[in-house]
Amino acid sequence: MDVENGGDSNVTPKRYLIDTVNMKHPVKDMELTTFLKDGMIENWDIFEKVMDYVYSKNIKSESNLHPVLMSEAAWVTKAKREQLTEIMFEKYNVPAFFLCKNPVLSAFANGRSTALIVDSGATQTSAVPVYDGYVISQYIVKSPLAGDFVTAECKKLMEELDIEIVPPYMIASKEIVADAQPAKWKKKENLNVTKSFHNYMVKDVLQDFAATIVQVSDSPYEQSQADSMPTVHYDFPHGYNQDFGSERFKVCEGLFDPSFIKESGGNSMLGVGHVVTSSVGMCDIDIRPSLYSSVICVGGNTLLQGFTDRLNRDLSTKTPPSMRLKVIAASSSSERRFSSWIGGSILASLGAFQQMWVSKQEYEEGGKQIVERKCP
Repeated sequence: MDVENGGDSNVTPKRYLIDTVNMKHPVKDMELTTFLKDGMIENWDIFEKVMDYVYSKNIKSESNLHPVLMSEAAWVTKAKREQLTEIMFEKYNVPAFFLCKNPVLSAFANGRSTALIVDSGATQTSAVPVYDGYVISQYIVKSPLAGDFVTAECKKLMEELDIEIVPPYMIASKEIVADAQPAKWKKKENLNVTKSFHNYMVKDVLQDFAATIVQVSDSPYEQSQADSMPTVHYDFPHGYNQDFGSERFKVCEGLFDPSFIKESGGNSMLGVGHVVTSSVGMCDIDIRPSLYSSVICVGGNTLLQGFTDRLNRDLSTKTPPSMRLKVIAASSSSERRFSSWIGGSILASLGAFQQMWVSKQEYEEGGKQIVERKCP
């Protein structure tokens, strides 16, 4: 969708291209950006452009006709919650609004009201305790070891192996070559793209490589064991192809064992297993059994092959023998990636939920501050 940003007639207006399909086609001088930072809305102008797109192209209906339930990060600030509430009522004139924490919705999606939600996405891995449908915010534990870390490790591997990452948008033609032989391809001419676009497309290739090739070892990494595992073949967009063996286990070992990270500071970060045990360990001793018996894995990074098996193994060595441990992960990739959405659809369909909405009248009487009272 093209959205123009008006203003000074002497200045070329900005055009916003929204949607993942549009983003993969090179457009001259197009910068790629996001409105989110640390799971919270950072750029409100772009957020509003996205909402305009959603109403006009996806919902295809007036915003004042539909109540809106939105999910949010468990650590979102009061100021951002109030600003979002104000925008939805003032600009979009919604009849009712509600905010709910992502971990709570993920728990509902898995049929639980009490659980420990392990959410490993792009920028971070978090463990959030949920008890009786409420987040215990003071015991949230986060680590920067997540999907972007794995992508960065894959990029380092490509550099070590001297494999060039060529995104599809650059390729005019290519020839079939034998395994591990130099690629034969021709570059498209007159590609006038920004650095942000190119980096996004390179990252897209690396993420596909990770999803296809990378596998988490079911026990702490050992070279001899990794060497004995079957190799996996991968074809790069520009035609180069080869088998990958122990490397595919090595690149993600740092997720669970930060001492494996070569860079300084690796030991100061928490692996996935320690993120979980640190969070549960801070909770009241009476609710720990309920949390350990419902450790729910969500987020795109948990889709790495072997992720949940390794977490289960790591936790079994860290939890008391008397503690019943159960790691839960939906088999469907969409159920893990979009667990908050699924939980939101369940919550919004409940008859008892209808009295929980913040109505337009309540907003007008109590102001944006009402969201803190009605949406804990």
